[in-house]
Amino acid sequence: MQSSKIKKVKKNLFVGLAINLFLVLAKGITGIIGNSFALIADAIESLADIFASILSIFGFSYASRPPDEDHPYGHGKAEPLITFIIVLFLILSAIFIIFQSFKNFYEPQKTPKVWTLYILALIILAKEIYYRYSIRNNLSAGSSVLNAEAEHHRSDAMTSLAAFLGISVAVFMGSGYEIADDIAALIAGIIILFNAYKILRPALGEVMDEHLYDDFIAEIRNSTLEVNGALATDKCWVRKQGIYFLVDLHLIVDGEISVDQGHEIAHAVKKHLIQKHPSIYNVLIHVEPFKKD
Repeated sequence: MQSSKIKKVKKNLFVGLAINLFLVLAKGITGIIGNSFALIADAIESLADIFASILSIFGFSYASRPPDEDHPYGHGKAEPLITFIIVLFLILSAIFIIFQSFKNFYEPQKTPKVWTLYILALIILAKEIYYRYSIRNNLSAGSSVLNAEAEHHRSDAMTSLAAFLGISVAVFMGSGYEIADDIAALIAGIIILFNAYKILRPALGEVMDEHLYDDFIAEIRNSTLEVNGALATDKCWVRKQGIYFLVDLHLIVDGEISVDQGHEIAHAVKKHLIQKHPSIYNVLIHVEPFKKD
């Protein structure tokens, strides 16, 4: 199960890299020939996505390594750390686009070519399809890197949409409206910054072991009570480690049974939780005696 999840994420990341390579060329060439800085800005965003995709592939490969002597909890924390670098790429590309857009406001610009709209329409459709494909895959994988990759493509689709609207105004409104193309590029830069925050927030929570999994904890508590001898649960904490979870559980058993029996129940609970919830990598259980009032 774990191996299939890793393969699914890697396949998704490689597909995303191939798409970004194609889009950089398509947007860049179209923007230069078609006189559209909004499209060139869009190409810059896709170029940042290429670096991000390469980082995602290497980062996920490292994060999916099994635990070793130096990393007994595994290497999963590499995922959000790589996500931070991806966010940095997005922020830098957004700053450049915004700066260049303001600069272009004070320089004469040519009207974009009408055929650039057809190219953009196809690009928007392709990016939105890939975004939905990535999100669907990540529902079972739960990878912060794959989530960042998916949000990249949604961001790319939104910046392309902004470019489409800006070029449309510049083309159909005629002379004097060329600035609409640069306004579209400015909006694209702002969209990129917003998406950078959306990507950063969950990754930061993962690194800080933030309490984010109330629904999953409720499932764990209910599943625990399915094991014979497990009377109740007390504390239950969940930490995300890459695409998997580590669980700390306080298990309440009959205080009259032997230590050996309590130990066996704890092992049964751990085995049951990992089998029922494949996203759980390990469970650390603290056994407590049931206290009668």
